[in-house]
Amino acid sequence: MAVFLSVSDITYDNIISLDNLLGAWEEFLDGKRKRKDVQVFQYDLMNNIFELHNDLKNKTYTHGSYEAFNISDPKPRNIHKACVRDRLLHHTIYRQLYPFFDSKFIYHSYSCRRNKGTHKALASFTKMAREVSANDTKICWVLKCDIKKFFASIDHKILLDILQKHIKDEDIFWLLGQVVVSFQTEPDRGLPLGNLTSQLMVNVYMNEFDQFVKHNLRAEHYIRYADDFVVLSQNHDYLLEVLQVIHNFLEDRLVLRLHPNKVSIETLASGVDFLGWVHFPHHRTLRTTTKHRVQKGVIGREVNSHTTQSYLGILKHGNTYKLKTDVLSLAEA
Repeated sequence: MAVFLSVSDITYDNIISLDNLLGAWEEFLDGKRKRKDVQVFQYDLMNNIFELHNDLKNKTYTHGSYEAFNISDPKPRNIHKACVRDRLLHHTIYRQLYPFFDSKFIYHSYSCRRNKGTHKALASFTKMAREVSANDTKICWVLKCDIKKFFASIDHKILLDILQKHIKDEDIFWLLGQVVVSFQTEPDRGLPLGNLTSQLMVNVYMNEFDQFVKHNLRAEHYIRYADDFVVLSQNHDYLLEVLQVIHNFLEDRLVLRLHPNKVSIETLASGVDFLGWVHFPHHRTLRTTTKHRVQKGVIGREVNSHTTQSYLGILKHGNTYKLKTDVLSLAEA
């Protein structure tokens, strides 16, 4: 049974408590124990935690700067990493506020949520496609959209206004503000890729859109994963109308823009590219770029036990028999 928290269940003292800080540290450590900056912080752990606790208690805390670096995931992304002290604070906030905000999100929002994720989003897409197409007896149209420069475009004032609607405690709101304004891609805009709190805050931000789509547009067949979302319908003209309303809402209310090259309305029968897979009425195949990435890993002999499981975890969700065979053959060689 889900636990639904009210805002009164969360206090500033609970967030900054030593128990919460220590619990957040244990969660933060997962997979990071060998990193030098983590080891340095842990060497004097209790003093560091007491110092952070006192700074938060006295409101003398200030968020530090970020280290920037690039990754390919698979497309190039600019990641900004905070120092260990600040990342510990992010975990401290997240573990207290996530259950409260998660209870407010719609069911079919799948990114960065417990018991959700890409695989469940794909399963929901398949289920909705069958419903809309009446088991492939009617045409299923799919409106697919992508938001341009999603994280970089988040407006700080709008985000803080949304947070303030839910968080009445001035101390908690002050703390969230410290995190929000700690980073910007341009004046008063942007959240850093890499912050745990950013994952929560973009969902809080986009929940405004999710609620609009579900309750104002009454779109029954809608799925969102981060900045990718789809609306399914038997009616092509309806989706054209919905697209314009969506465009206006995102620009007017959230100051977000749809990516002009990543908006489409296509039939399921022609293949719909969503979350790395091309979906058809009775099967799905890997997106070409994803397929090439897996093939490159196999041909380049980069496969080890970890990457084998990663590849197989991806490939089991579609028609990829040949690729699975190649990965397994190389892993057993």
